[in-house]
Amino acid sequence: MRPTFGSMTATRTDLPPETAPASPDAGGDRLPAQVALARKPLGVLASLGAARRNVLSLIPEIATHAPMISGWTGARWHMIMHPEALRHVLKDRVEDYPKSLVTKLILGPAVGRGMFVAEGADWRWQRRAAAPVFALRNMEALAPVMQAAAEASAARIAAAADTGRALNLHEEMVAATFEVISNVTFSGDAGFDRRAIHHAIDAYIAQTAKLSLLDLFAAPSWVPRPGRLFSAPITRDLKRHADAAIDARRRAGPKPVADLLDLLTTAQDPETDRTLAPEELRDNLLTFIVAGHETTALTLSWALYLCAFDPEVQARAQAEARAQIGGRVASVADLPHMPLIRQIVLESLRLYPPAAFLSRTAARDDVILGREIRRGDTVALPIYALHRHHAHWDDPHAFRPERFAEEDKINRFAFLPFGAGPRICIGAGFALQEAQIILATLLARFRFAPVAGRDPTPEMILTLRPGGGIWLTASTA
Repeated sequence: MRPTFGSMTATRTDLPPETAPASPDAGGDRLPAQVALARKPLGVLASLGAARRNVLSLIPEIATHAPMISGWTGARWHMIMHPEALRHVLKDRVEDYPKSLVTKLILGPAVGRGMFVAEGADWRWQRRAAAPVFALRNMEALAPVMQAAAEASAARIAAAADTGRALNLHEEMVAATFEVISNVTFSGDAGFDRRAIHHAIDAYIAQTAKLSLLDLFAAPSWVPRPGRLFSAPITRDLKRHADAAIDARRRAGPKPVADLLDLLTTAQDPETDRTLAPEELRDNLLTFIVAGHETTALTLSWALYLCAFDPEVQARAQAEARAQIGGRVASVADLPHMPLIRQIVLESLRLYPPAAFLSRTAARDDVILGREIRRGDTVALPIYALHRHHAHWDDPHAFRPERFAEEDKINRFAFLPFGAGPRICIGAGFALQEAQIILATLLARFRFAPVAGRDPTPEMILTLRPGGGIWLTASTA
């Protein structure tokens, strides 16, 4: 059955009426910040307005109960929340579901030919070449940079704690993680203008990440999206700064200890011996800079918010961190001895996945869960809904880090903060290592408390950010 304009249908395996979604606050327990999902289908204009304000507003409440829903808002779309169906899209038939046109239109101008938007053979050789760069030994070798950023962040927080000032921990985590990614990428090169690149990244996301009406009607890529035309100067500026930094390194030669730029410069596809051309090198570096600090900053921001939200969990995590590291900075060797720290990071990624809404385009006809998928249909992967789905998680809106105590029992395709399959995020290990080092260091030294009336609102344009910031107070007691 084809849905009518602006309509929505669930799969035949949808829940019966008597099991309709209950209120997120059922039971009377206070829950951490969440998005009020739509109770009814949105038409085209309403979808556009919702997406420009908060992409999560496009997700209907039933997506946290049904395995799959389909609709039509100018173009056919399907949302999938069933683990085996997600395996089908992300792993078994990954070539048949390339990244959507909207994703490429938003990110392509900035990251060009980088592996994030590349497809097919072009993606495969880049991934093979870059994979050794993100090997465990290289990530562990970069840990001192993460430790230095953790120490610097702790010093800034301590200064605020001494005066009793509230801090926007989101801004602080953005500063800390950008310090990490800029140092592991360019090792403090004078040719790398950190402030200019950081400003350009923020401006680019703000200017380009909002959906256009033309996106909802699946207009071809050659049709200009007026709102994104203004981002061209920002993109040129971003690439100019990156090119300048790469040229400066080329003249100066590699660092005594290889950083990310050195590792990517010498990266080689083991099957073809191909190396990254200058444009490909720049585009991949920009991909890692954007993703490498934005997603980890958000993970840490939400983790600190959740610890402040639940003082009992925070107290246990603080005791664990203090017992292991005392007053020093956490190291890679410490991480296996602090399981609760890792559980908090993972639960933060479940409740607030930075990449909370992914989309693919069907390259050929298919059938998923009995539903016809036509070539050109949009296949949406609402990770936010998947991570709060009542069939996959007990009390899904609650903050319960202990659900990851037996991590190997979690359904691999019910928890997708980094995606899955061949295109799983190449920097997942880097991000988890950095988040645990910084979080353990901060929790060992400070107690965080929320600021009344300053609760964050989960808002997604390109990533899931805390609207209004994460305002907390820190004390050293």
